[in-house]
Amino acid sequence: MEWDWDFVWQIMPTLIQGVKITILATLLGSVLAAVVGLGIALARRSPNKLLSRPVGFLAEFIRGTPLLVQLYFIFYVLPDIGITLSPMVAGVIGLGLHYGTYTAEVYRAGIDNVPRGQWEAAKACNLSARQTWTQIILPQALPPMIPALANYFIAMFKETPLLSAITVLELMNQAKSVANSSYRYVEPITMVGVFFLVISLISVFALRWLERRYGRIG
Repeated sequence: MEWDWDFVWQIMPTLIQGVKITILATLLGSVLAAVVGLGIALARRSPNKLLSRPVGFLAEFIRGTPLLVQLYFIFYVLPDIGITLSPMVAGVIGLGLHYGTYTAEVYRAGIDNVPRGQWEAAKACNLSARQTWTQIILPQALPPMIPALANYFIAMFKETPLLSAITVLELMNQAKSVANSSYRYVEPITMVGVFFLVISLISVFALRWLERRYGRIG
């Protein structure tokens, strides 16, 4: 089958709509992953074993199971117990929770890298736990984390085709729809690869800039 540029331009609006949804899912999932990851990291540092141990087990369980299985559970199983979510919401929650367990390790490493003297200085100044975290620890821990967090968010972007399994009309699902209706697979699937490559390359250049600016964890 020969490449047909006319067909490519014809399907381009549909594919671009898929790109928009893919980017939106990635951005929303990234925000959720950042928040969930910080929550997990702080909970696992808690001296309360009734909090730290269950959270730690849950994080390991989520990290140890495939994202696709988690998406199926959220979208297809939860409705059986009365929790029905739209495909997009289910996808964002799945991405956010899954990658939140990975970003939690980044937060843990960043927090552990803050010198012990900073904790002791905060205690000597009679700062509350909230003040210690918000004014002393996190402002020092967060900047070195940024490149590693960005790396996970790029990985999340590359995993968004899995959302097609729960009917999210992201780029891959739009391409499959076009291919199935036209019986032409070369152009739509190739363009999916092109879009992912271009966006990934842009993201990699942004990541390199972040690494030069903030350095690596460790």
